Formats: sequence, C-alpha cells, structure tokens
Amino acid sequence: MHRDYFTSASIRLLVFADRVEIISPGHLPDSLSVEDVREGKTNRRNPTLTEHAFQVLPYRGLGSGIPRALQEWPRIELIDDVRGNQFSVVVGRPQPEWLEADDQARLATGEVTGEVTGEVTEEIGRLIRALQDDMKRAELQDALGLRHEGHFREAYLKPALESGLVEMTIPEKPRSRLQKYRLTAAGRRWLQVRHKDQDKP
Repeated sequence: MHRDYFTSASIRLLVFADRVEIISPGHLPDSLSVEDVREGKTNRRNPTLTEHAFQVLPYRGLGSGIPRALQEWPRIELIDDVRGNQFSVVVGRPQPEWLEADDQARLATGEVTGEVTGEVTEEIGRLIRALQDDMKRAELQDALGLRHEGHFREAYLKPALESGLVEMTIPEKPRSRLQKYRLTAAGRRWLQVRHKDQDKP
C-alpha cells in the first residue's frame, strides 16, 4: 500500500541476528516526516489500494499501524532516506537472540565493552556502525539519513556518549566547530562482538 510504484525496486525484508529491516521503495511523500508518522499522521501515496485494503484487511484506523507497533515494541527505528528514495524500518531483536551466553555475561560485567553504562539501544548501535574514524556531527547525521539535528543529538549522539562507546576528539571544548566523534576502545570491542554474530541465522 505504501510503496512508490514509479520505481522498479522491490520491497526487501532482511533478517539479521540482532535486527529485522524492512525497506520500501519511495521516501515519505510530500512534507510528511518521521516524527509525523510516529504520531500517526499519514499521507496516502496509493489511495486506490488503501480503499481496497480497507475492505480486506483487519483495518484499525488510517495511520495507526506504526504507533501501535511502537507501543508493542519501542525498539523500532524509522529511516526516511530521501537521497536513496526509500523508507526503512529497523526492528531491534532481543539481545538473547544475537549474543551468545558467554558474551551476554561479559557484556553485563563490562568485559565486552569496557566502561559501558546503560542499555545499548538500536539507535546507539546504528551510530556505532556508521562511525568511521573521526567524524563531525553533520557527517554522522548524514550517514544515518537523519534530517533533524535535535532528534539526532537526543536519540543518538547523547546516549552514545553517555554509554562510553563514543567519545569527543576535543572533550575540553564540547561546542568547538572542530569537534569530531570516534569510537572508544569499548565501542570497538562492542562492534567486534556485533560483527562476530551478525551473520548467524
């Protein structure tokens, strides 16, 4: 119902050990934003299909699908990739499905990631995967396909810094225009554990 039929790309469903990704051709239509979608706002791209779906699906209200999904499972990231002309949904899977028992124990005690504090959320994980060497805030935000700086800072950058997985290159001057971000030793170790398990079915 929601894909863009003016592009020949297929809808893709990718299942990884730590997440499920659903990629649909076509970025959000008109001025609709990720924040709007999270709140249940909608803009029908294919109204004819929507009318048919209303008759055959267990329909619960236009625009209610994503809010209901987020209510059931908050670890869902929505990515509107305008440049790539696609919309992605990344659903984080529970840690026990992608960490072996010994890795879980070491993660809990800090042996895997060093001085890691708090939960390693899907947002932090995405930031770590995108972080290549030293990167500026704008470069990281662009790599993640996020348009709103405030959302990026609150949902991604700040939690990643607080977790101990990412650090500033100029910590004594947090607001420096030359400020960049990089993985800590703990962040690199966390990424190694992640890569080791990523290709498991």
